[in-house]
Amino acid sequence: MANHLQLGFQDASSPIMEELVEFHDHALMVVLAICSLVLYLLTLMLTEKLTSNTVDAQEIELIWTILPAIVLILLALPSLQILYMMDEINEPDLTLKAIGHQWYWTYEYTDFKDLTFDSYMTPTTDLPLGHFRLLEVDHRVVIPMESPIRIIVTASDVLHSWTVPSLGVKTDAIPGRLNQTSITTTRPGIFYGQCSEICGANHSYMPIVVESTPLTHFDSWSSLLS
Repeated sequence: MANHLQLGFQDASSPIMEELVEFHDHALMVVLAICSLVLYLLTLMLTEKLTSNTVDAQEIELIWTILPAIVLILLALPSLQILYMMDEINEPDLTLKAIGHQWYWTYEYTDFKDLTFDSYMTPTTDLPLGHFRLLEVDHRVVIPMESPIRIIVTASDVLHSWTVPSLGVKTDAIPGRLNQTSITTTRPGIFYGQCSEICGANHSYMPIVVESTPLTHFDSWSSLLS
């Protein structure tokens, strides 16, 4: 959950988000090194009298050609690795289908017979004390922790996007098309998200709440609803 004046990411709660945060820090260090080098060279050019002739300096031309290529490789390799990890789905324990509507979500647990419900934002007038305004819903998505979950995302009317930042997931919901992603929560907790695709007048009023619980609690919850 983000807080006021927060400059970084939310606490990672899935292996994919942990990898994304590490790559973000890695890329920032590369950018910091480049900016420091450029600032040093600019300061040197403004304060020192350059007497060397660099018109035919093949060595420096070779260096400033090879160095950017090395930097791009250092950024591309971990980026491609994370990209393939995000698309990889290995034998999920549970499949969840999320359907976007204007302006609420419908969830179907396809491994159960009759486990389907709509999730609407809780109005401010009905909000319990201590809950978050514009982020709480009447029915949360409950998933077992430390279990691979496949999520199939689609929409019934316009474009939506199923997004939970702390889990590192953002999947577009497109009418007539099924997109899939996977998540694995590493700890119990409640994770908040919102639709991240402008979908109409009430776009900001269709939040997403994912509750990660131990497997025994999930079994009790599912037996009550199904």
